[in-house]
Parts: sequence; C-alpha cells; structure tokens
Amino acid sequence: MKFRVAAVQYKLEDIASFGQFADQAEHYVRNASEYGVNVVLFPEFMTTQLLSIGDGTGKALPIERLPEFTDEYVRLFGRLAAAYDMHIVGGTHVIDAGGGKRRNAAHLFHPDGRVDVQPKLHLTPTEVAEWNMSPGEGLEVFETPYGTVAMLTCYDIEFPEIVRMARAKGADVIFCPSCTDDRHGFFRVRYCCHARAVENQVYIVTTGTVGSLRTVDFMRANYGQAAVIAPNDIPFRRRGLSRKAKLTTICSSWPISI
Repeated sequence: MKFRVAAVQYKLEDIASFGQFADQAEHYVRNASEYGVNVVLFPEFMTTQLLSIGDGTGKALPIERLPEFTDEYVRLFGRLAAAYDMHIVGGTHVIDAGGGKRRNAAHLFHPDGRVDVQPKLHLTPTEVAEWNMSPGEGLEVFETPYGTVAMLTCYDIEFPEIVRMARAKGADVIFCPSCTDDRHGFFRVRYCCHARAVENQVYIVTTGTVGSLRTVDFMRANYGQAAVIAPNDIPFRRRGLSRKAKLTTICSSWPISI
C-alpha cells in the first residue's frame, strides 16, 4: 500500500484570536490537500500559540488556561479532516487530566469524525515542574485505511522499548510530533527517530515547531525540521530519509509504502 504524508513545520507567532490559529492550521491542510496528501502531521505544543492571545493586559495566558480551548480545537480539526477527507494528527494539545493535573496529548482526527487520543508517556522536567503535567498511562495503536499507526510524542521516541511495544501491537508507521528549542534537543529526537526506524523496520514521520511566541514562557525559541524516516535497507534511500516532493519550506510531503 502506498499513501502520501505531509509533515508541517508549524510557525509559532503571536496571535490575537482563535480564528487566526484556525486560519493558519487550515492553510497548511489546504496546501497539503493540493498535493494529494492522505495524512498530515502537525507538531507538539502547536496550540500553545493560543496562549499568546493574552489576558487583555499584555501578558500571555497561563498554561492552566490552555485546556479551555479543547472543544474549539477538536471542532476545528474534526471539521478540517472531514472537509478535506484527510487524516490529521493535530500535533499535541494540553488537556485536563483531573485533580489539577494536565496531559500533553496527541490527537488523530479521522474524516468520519472519530478522534483518537494518545497522551505523552515520558515528560520533560519543564512539563512536570513548570506546567504540572502528568504522563499517560498506556500505549495504544490506531487503525486507519493506510495501516496501523502509533503517536509517540518527542521524548517518547528516545525510549526504545516504547517503539518496540508499538511495533508489537502492529504499528506500521510512528507519528512523532515534537517541540525542541535548540539544535541539541532537535538532534536528540532526530537521531533517535533514525535508530528506532532501523531497530524496528518501521517508518517514522516527525516534525517540530519553528518561530517564536514572544510572551509565552518556554516557547520563545523553537528549532525543528520535518522528515519521513525509513529503515536503512535496500528498498529505501541510503540515508533513510524519504524525500519526494516539497510543498513549501514549512510543509513537505512524501509517499510511504507499507
């Protein structure tokens, strides 16, 4: 089976309304649809852009306000998935986990209206200490017309056993939304994506945030690059990077065969 994926290097910039966020997201999805994309991946923490809307005093909204946008976020990407007949991994969004805790959760939107959710399993010190987040409690895989997929967010890909578990559950493709603030973090994720692809003979689609949110703590610097990573073997490209067609400098698409 062959299908086409797009990975969006989402540009974070200050906005004034949810409508601006929605317009930017739809721009990328529309662009991808013009290239016949079947699945599009957005990066981790893309919805922190909503915090830059601010509280009316010039300050960004605090992280505990981000779950308030969950219903609008779900409606937006559900509408886009249906309108463009596309599966969308809507990056990650911070959701309410109860008890004052929050989770950083990847969402897969199906054209038929279904939404699959996979919370991040391994959290960074900033997520725990500064944003009071709690990890997910289990790993799931999800069925699509293009095979079985898993969503492992950023730091998760650095743990070999998690990808082995996903592969054992039948995953053909791992989607890895990421958010890193410098080259050190970016290359940790990128090199681990290559390692997991080789170890498990599985495709990994990854992308990260770029740009800056000037008023949002911990989101002022972003360094990322999209890639579709294949096993380094005879049927694949020598460097393990599958690159067939560029959409723009911040949205690229490639075919995957499984």
